[in-house]
Amino acid sequence: MQLSNIILMVAITFLFTVLFIPTVGKIARHINALDIPNERKVHKVAIPRLGGLGIYFGFLLGYMIFGKESIQMNSILIGSFVIIITGIIDDIKPIPAKYKFIGQLVGASIIPIYGGIVLNEISAFGLYIDFGIFSIPITILFIVSIINCMNLIDGLDGLAGGLSSIYFLTVGIIAILLKNSSGLDVILTFVMLGSTLGFLWHNFNPAKIFMGDSGSMFLGYIISVIALLGFKNITLTSFIVPLLLLAIPILDTLLAILRRLINHKTISAPDKNHLHHQLLRLHFSQRATVLIIYFVDILFAIASIIYVLKDNTFGIIIYVVLLIIVITFIFKTNIIWDHKKK
Repeated sequence: MQLSNIILMVAITFLFTVLFIPTVGKIARHINALDIPNERKVHKVAIPRLGGLGIYFGFLLGYMIFGKESIQMNSILIGSFVIIITGIIDDIKPIPAKYKFIGQLVGASIIPIYGGIVLNEISAFGLYIDFGIFSIPITILFIVSIINCMNLIDGLDGLAGGLSSIYFLTVGIIAILLKNSSGLDVILTFVMLGSTLGFLWHNFNPAKIFMGDSGSMFLGYIISVIALLGFKNITLTSFIVPLLLLAIPILDTLLAILRRLINHKTISAPDKNHLHHQLLRLHFSQRATVLIIYFVDILFAIASIIYVLKDNTFGIIIYVVLLIIVITFIFKTNIIWDHKKK
């Protein structure tokens, strides 16, 4: 794929989403799909949700212009429709977590069962695991896990959209530098980069619209699919690369589960102890908090590019240093337990 086509792909989806999002905001207000402030929320006024619908339509436009029909693409379209409908329903009137999970499970199952996009094996740091008969369940588990990681990290203006954009941009850079820019994973990457940046134009602090569950779930879904396709297409060379590109949302989710288990709460119970909440408690502004998380995520992205293209050992060293810094921060804050109670 020529660089001019890549630029066109990003530009068209970006412009469309930028122009379409205000219409989505009006629809959200009309049907009362609003995020109302409460003691757990950071924002102070009602903000329209459904921003994910704008990202989704940008994705559809990009596919119609630049994509090619295939069984894999059909499965992605069908699965994404299930995910976006589940999210829209929740954005209009919140539904119980178990019903959202069912929607996620159905959407995720379509990818390996119909599309044949399956995580059969992984190899990293000299280890090799063949999943065998467990390949399909593990693929579904991976997709659902990433959907929920993005859903949980979506707590501040521009956070989930920015982290997703960094992911898409990094995968795109790796594909270009590897001269492997013609696969379905790469087309989806650049279409999603334009669409997500177009949404971020309206969502960065102070946000005019939120992506809602429709957006965070769809982003998690498409990020996981790109990871699976990129691993198969050798764009990402190792499955460890997309996992480390998603280090912050994955760590935040794992810590949230641990925190809730320690406090004898259900895993789905909401709270105000996520990574971004800890930074806010250190008296950083919303914008500064998001930029700090962007910066750390960009460092993980640079480490990934180095790992794939230059020097595996040097890339691993950077990963380890970054993880030590993040883990040190975690133990200095109340993200797992409340130090004041000890």
